[in-house]
Amino acid sequence: MGSFDEVHGPDGVRAHYQALMNRLAEIGDAELADRLGLLDSFFRTLGITFAVTGHEGGLERTWPMDLVPRIIPPDEWSHIESGLVQRVTVLNRFLDDLYVGGQQAINDGVIPRWLVESADGYVREAHGIPAPRGSRCVVAGIDIVRDDEGTYRVLEDNLRVPSGISYVLENRVAMTRILPVGFASHVIRPVDHYGASLLRALRAIAPPSVDDPTVVVLTPGVANSAYFEHAFLARQMGIELVEGRDLLVDDRHVFMRTTKGLKRVDVIYRRVNDEFLDPVVFRQDSLLGVPGLHGAARAGTVTIANAIGNGAVDDKGVYPYIPALIEYYLGEEPILPNVTTYLPWEPDQLEVILGRLDQLVVKPVAEAGGYGIVIGSAADEATLAATADALHSNPRGYIAQEIVQLSTHPTFVDGHLEPRHVDLRPFVLSGDRIEVVPGGLTRVAMRKGSLIVNSSQGGGSKDTWVLGNGGGHAVTPR
Repeated sequence: MGSFDEVHGPDGVRAHYQALMNRLAEIGDAELADRLGLLDSFFRTLGITFAVTGHEGGLERTWPMDLVPRIIPPDEWSHIESGLVQRVTVLNRFLDDLYVGGQQAINDGVIPRWLVESADGYVREAHGIPAPRGSRCVVAGIDIVRDDEGTYRVLEDNLRVPSGISYVLENRVAMTRILPVGFASHVIRPVDHYGASLLRALRAIAPPSVDDPTVVVLTPGVANSAYFEHAFLARQMGIELVEGRDLLVDDRHVFMRTTKGLKRVDVIYRRVNDEFLDPVVFRQDSLLGVPGLHGAARAGTVTIANAIGNGAVDDKGVYPYIPALIEYYLGEEPILPNVTTYLPWEPDQLEVILGRLDQLVVKPVAEAGGYGIVIGSAADEATLAATADALHSNPRGYIAQEIVQLSTHPTFVDGHLEPRHVDLRPFVLSGDRIEVVPGGLTRVAMRKGSLIVNSSQGGGSKDTWVLGNGGGHAVTPR
């Protein structure tokens, strides 16, 4: 089984790529190499960096971007966009049902209660905390892959503190400078409105009694690997970037310390994980959060985005039930299907998994960033044996999926173009409406044959061009 080629079809270069590929051929490999050096200098000058984990003392490097953009034609994007709106609508509905509703989906047997409540990201303390407009996933990053037949499928939902949008915006700015003629020869939908769209969404979920809300970005601080993005987004929205020590709670209201005294805060776009938000309720050793913040959120005097407890749906064990939830809440078939998934806690499915372990990919349900994944076709016997033992001892801790080869895209590697596997993370905003940012973060596995696209493990990125006129599309949630 091969991979779907994004650029080359049975009859040669696909129509929407012809102008770009002709331009790249005109430029030539030597000049492309020079422009790649300019790109690295551009990012280094602006301080656009990414912290790579797994290195003692940390490793800071410039943001890895490839010179060859991904292009998505209007009809394909319309399909992706419709599927994302449908999916995020249901994710919001289920989370609201779970934490402040009647848990109807659970009571009606659509998804097992024990599964949801055993999810690593399920937060019992989130029950009763309101989310204005039901927008619990204000920013969602939905990872999409393309299988060998070219079908777009959802691989993963990221609903806690999804990152990467700042690199989408910076990739676009860089591309206009590094490949200006190629960029100018296409009609590409813009992404530079994201800051305004995010601020609109955040203001829309302010407590109902607030007419002119004050919004802040809460960051763990400069040591966080995504700090560049936190600061970038605060600048884009024209709002304050704060740490936990800059906020305090008094009489169940949140205030920000300023040079002019205390100022009330109404919406917090937090980039701090649930367990660090409030040392009174969660981790007592946390210095990143704000004592009393949980109580203020429960009282409805401040809105936290994304909502506490969204990780209940991030859990990969819950992922297989999303199609059933779409049918339950909307009476529709999923527009974007899941990847075929097997559940080890079901004895008959565990038997199937163990019998085909060398043909499947096994994933820990609570991990992110590509960590802990075992791709059966690339694993040795010892790894497969250890994986089988793990599945037996902790079946709830894993899922297994059919291996999706991921589509390939020409990528400038070692001085010339070579095919590399890619995925796509579009970003979806929920406020008074649902808005999908045109394109998203195309991630690319820079190592030949690798299916791991995560930047934390050596992956790169591409600018993503959605062809057509106008900006992002927004719809009213159903």
